[in-house]
Formats: sequence, structure tokens, C-alpha cells
Amino acid sequence: MDGIIALSVLLSVIFVGVALRSLYVYWRERKALKEEVEESLFIYDAFHRKVTRKEKLVAKMFKFADDFEDLGQRINFFSENQEVKKWLIQAGYPYELTVERFQGLKIFLMIIGFFTGGISLILLLPFSQFMIILLPIFGYMSAILWIRSKAKKRQEEISYQLPDFLDTMSVTLQAGVAMDQAIRDIVPYFEGPVKEEFGRFIQEISVGVPRAEAYRTLLVRNDSKEFQILIKSLIQGERLGVPIADTFKQQAEEMRKLKKEMIKEKAAKASPKVTLVTTFLVLPSSLVLIGGLMMINMFNQNKGIFDLFQ
Repeated sequence: MDGIIALSVLLSVIFVGVALRSLYVYWRERKALKEEVEESLFIYDAFHRKVTRKEKLVAKMFKFADDFEDLGQRINFFSENQEVKKWLIQAGYPYELTVERFQGLKIFLMIIGFFTGGISLILLLPFSQFMIILLPIFGYMSAILWIRSKAKKRQEEISYQLPDFLDTMSVTLQAGVAMDQAIRDIVPYFEGPVKEEFGRFIQEISVGVPRAEAYRTLLVRNDSKEFQILIKSLIQGERLGVPIADTFKQQAEEMRKLKKEMIKEKAAKASPKVTLVTTFLVLPSSLVLIGGLMMINMFNQNKGIFDLFQ
């Protein structure tokens, strides 16, 4: 009887080992076949934007907001559909957001804030009676402030990248390369919104969209001051017959000047902030520390400061 049990256990172990080995071989061959198929069917897209794991995870989380989009369409304080669409366009539609999904997202965050405030009220945390009111409002407004800051940051990044892009375009155009081909050759070497916007522009031209309409679409999608100046100059130069290379060269010089002025403006704004922090934080803290040491010294029979640490 014991021999039969031992034989059964041995056969079970052998079968499990064979099954695990077969499973390993299957997964390895499947991975190799998948890589081979992807390599054979791969089409290089210079304007394709890589999506990180973080963006994929956040996009999946935002999909939970789809259940609240109808309610978000009705509760649209400070977030009308037209305004939301404008913010999403300027932000580059982050995390696969749509107008409907964003309207649901703010309600979703408001509900999370309400439940968080309710839990704090049950646990009798400090200021919980205020948190149950303020957290839902904070959740609702945080979505709006976030997408607006996202749009503003993207437009600032466009303004920051434009001078380098214009210099490269000017040199390429002066070498005799056509504008469309120059954009195709240069844009892949850039990252961020400049690559996305001009990549989309060249794709629209490739599918037959009139150049004037593609320019207007660029103006609608972006409200960066420097970007608006560039596109309007290109439109005017095309109408008047001005060489495109000269337009890019002049705009590059203007962008450099604007960039210098912007840096000077930020430096000028930083000085009052430093003074404000020094006046209201560092100075009072120093006075309190000195006054406290003087009081301790007085109550310790006028001993030296170093004697207090003995």
C-alpha cells in the first residue's frame, strides 16, 4: 500500500513538472512569435507619441468617471462644455480625456471628497464638520484647476521650444528643402507639444486638408502668444509671397528676444517673493528665537547663553 502511494506521488510530481515545462515553452514561443509579428508589421510613425505606464494607469482610472458624465453635464458650474473642450485641446487631451469624461471626472472626485469627509466625521477627526463640506467642493474644483494648469503649462512649453525649432527650420529651408519635407525631417527630433502640433499639421496636409485651414486649426488649438505670431506670419508670408526661410529666420530672432524678456520678467517677479518670505517668515522666526534666548537667560540669573546647554 505504501509503495502505491509513493508511486502515485512520484507520478504526480513528474506530471506537474512536465506541465510546468510545457507551459514555459508555450509562453516563450508565444512571446517570440509576437515579437516577430510586430517586427514584420511595424510601420514607423515619426509623430507617434509614446505613452508611459503612469499615463496608461491614470487613463484606466479616469474611465470610472464615465458613469457620472450625464450628471456632470447638468452640474457644469465653471465648466461649460465649450470651455472644457478648449482646455482639453490646449492641454493635448491628456490621459485620453474627452469632454464627457471630464464632466464625469469632476463629479467622481466630488463624491470621493464627500465620502472622505464622511469618514473623517465618523472618526471624529479635527475639523471634520468642515471637511465634509469643503472636501467635495475641493474635489469638484481640483479637476477644473488641474486641466487649466495642464493647458497653461503645455502652452508655455510650446513658447519655450519654438526658438530652437525655428532656428532648425530656418537652416533647413535655406539649404533648399521644401517646407513640408523640412517639417517631416525635423519634427521627429523634438519632444513635447511642438512635435505633436506640427506632426498633426503635416498629417492634415498629407490627407488633403488645405494649408490655410490647417493653419487656422493650429491657431484654434493653441493660444500661445509666440505660436500665434508664428502662424499668422506664415499665413501673411504665404499671401504676400515672402520666402518662408526668411519668415522663419525673422521669427526665430523675435522669439529669442521675447524669451529673454520673459526670463527677465520672471527674475524681476522672483525678487519681491524672496523679500516677502524673508520679511514674514525668516525675520519673525529669528526675532522669536533671539527673544526666547534672552528671556531664558534672564530667568537663569543672567548666565551666558552657552551655560544653558550644560
